[in-house]
Amino acid sequence: MKPDRLLVAALFAVVSLLASPQAFAGSVNVAVAANFTEPAKEIAAAFKAKTGHDAVLSFGASGQFYTQIKENAPFGIMLSADDERPKKLVDDGLGVASSRFTYAIGKLVLWSKDPSTVKGEETLRANAFNKLSIANPTAAPYGAAAVETLKALKLYDTLEPKIVKGNSIGQAFQFVDTGNAELGFVALSQLMPNAGGSRWMVPQNLYTEIRQDAVLLKSAESNEAAAAFLIFLKSPEARTVIEKFGYALDPKSAS
Repeated sequence: MKPDRLLVAALFAVVSLLASPQAFAGSVNVAVAANFTEPAKEIAAAFKAKTGHDAVLSFGASGQFYTQIKENAPFGIMLSADDERPKKLVDDGLGVASSRFTYAIGKLVLWSKDPSTVKGEETLRANAFNKLSIANPTAAPYGAAAVETLKALKLYDTLEPKIVKGNSIGQAFQFVDTGNAELGFVALSQLMPNAGGSRWMVPQNLYTEIRQDAVLLKSAESNEAAAAFLIFLKSPEARTVIEKFGYALDPKSAS
């Protein structure tokens, strides 16, 4: 091959590489509320396939993540289980105000692995169980919603001695899944597509709507992968995944 042709071939290879989405692929660390574990994994995989960027996911309780971010944990995005903590991060000067939006609206469920245990609120009123699992209401919004539900039903004081608290909604689910509690309040998303057992969809009038907000942290304002992930989270592709796992969507948050 002649020298000029070699040069053209080399230039073509460089241009092809630069045109690839993988060429400038980056990564962003994302703090993800435990209830959103499975949809986040699916969305991150689709995001990687489409953009080449990596969303490195960590799962836990929103309250714990808030504390860690305040202590300079290296996250670029927070996907919270509430709208309160992302707002606090903005108020604290750690979050980008214009980036905050509701990516999902969660639903609370009373669940048991036993197909005959849960028959609605009367299961709670009958009090014929030893342990009721909830997430820590201080750290986890789904735990706060569970307490709110029990108080609305005027059952909290009666059932409090039987309550076992998980550090996150993930651990609260595990208590029921492993049989350490006969039933518990979990996120609907954790039962999708078919966890079996018996369940009661807690009526929305018994607890405050669980609006789950995302926020970009100021430490990642210049991170291209972080910006791209938040855009992707609003895309029809991501929203289809979110709905598949039982969440409602805020129409104002569509891309």
